[in-house]
Amino acid sequence: MKVFKFGGASVKDAEGIKNLAKILQQYKAHKPLVVISAMGKTTNLLEEVARAFYLKQANVFEKVEKVKLFHKNIISGLFPKGHTVFDDVTNLFVEVEWALEDEPRPEYPYEYDQIVSIGELVSTTIVSAYLNEIGLKNTWLDARDLIKTDNKHQDANVDWELSSQLIKKNIRGEHLTITQGFIGCTSENFSSTLGREGSDYSAAIFASILDAKKLVIWKDVPGLLNADPRYFPNPIKVEKLSFQEAIELAYYGASVIHPKTLQPLKAKGIPLEIRSFVNPETEGTWIADSVETVPKTAFYILKKNQTLLSIAALDLDFIVENHLAQIFSVLAKYNAKVNLIQNSAVSCSLAVDVDPLQVQTLIEELSKNYRIKYNTGLELLTIRHYNQGSEQSILKDKEIILSQENRTTKQVLFVS
Repeated sequence: MKVFKFGGASVKDAEGIKNLAKILQQYKAHKPLVVISAMGKTTNLLEEVARAFYLKQANVFEKVEKVKLFHKNIISGLFPKGHTVFDDVTNLFVEVEWALEDEPRPEYPYEYDQIVSIGELVSTTIVSAYLNEIGLKNTWLDARDLIKTDNKHQDANVDWELSSQLIKKNIRGEHLTITQGFIGCTSENFSSTLGREGSDYSAAIFASILDAKKLVIWKDVPGLLNADPRYFPNPIKVEKLSFQEAIELAYYGASVIHPKTLQPLKAKGIPLEIRSFVNPETEGTWIADSVETVPKTAFYILKKNQTLLSIAALDLDFIVENHLAQIFSVLAKYNAKVNLIQNSAVSCSLAVDVDPLQVQTLIEELSKNYRIKYNTGLELLTIRHYNQGSEQSILKDKEIILSQENRTTKQVLFVS
């Protein structure tokens, strides 16, 4: 079996879905399992819905209508009027609208998961129906019936034993199968999500449990690049990369790979291939064990919207292990991801990713025991295998807040 994963950019419009179908036609004999993300920027739009609902804003249903119209336009470009998929998608949105009639719970991550998870369900419903319409028969499966998780909403942990039983029972590789990335389900049957960009991780879970021959992630880039083309000119495509190096890059935030994706693949020795759905005939990037990086290059990773927390004890005591344990416990509670840490005798500075709705509550909780200074809206540049001075042109005229380096990697936090 092969596992394919298609991101939101590949299904952002009707033409994208038709292109996906052409790719699957070429591989239909392999009967792959196909994991698909929400369409285009749907996740961003649904995050706006979740925030508006949680904050009890009056325009929440207007935001839902924007999401519905986006999908209706795509469906209209694929199906004749009166096709059953119109009602199927409408019914999925009705479930969200019913939920929005209630009062939000105090826990924003829970509300986030119930609302945002609908994007993948709508996306795969449309794609599956279109494939059947053109004669590419497939089975649609709800990932929430397959991937079981704990109750840590927005960044759920997978119950591997139970998920393995369910996946092996329901997916036998006998036909083309369509399912969702990013989403799972708790033991109480509430939707959960695996973290932002978690669709890659979903695909890796399926590949690992099914002992797939390989996982192919289809992107709108020719492969893994040494820099994000949105921020850096003339990036270089990497042809081959080891799991170890890929894990390092994912840890620092390389956008092509989700940080959790690589561990289950490495554990099973399942190679990962990153290919272009724009030019599907061209070779992409091959990631596997014991592979040398080709070509040798530095990697540039830019993370935006960073929050810097400078934390000191109220009595100006030393920041020691018990303080750090307490601080990281609070960060975990709010799903804050630490991208850089720097200690001094009496303070600790952390650059973190945290949902904007959670920032003030996080700071308030830390302030019960610590003095907190903070900056928001910063950018973090990471250069792996850097050459001395290679960051100067990027950081020209930037106000640098914090910088550190080791033998292979340099990180610089600066004002946008």
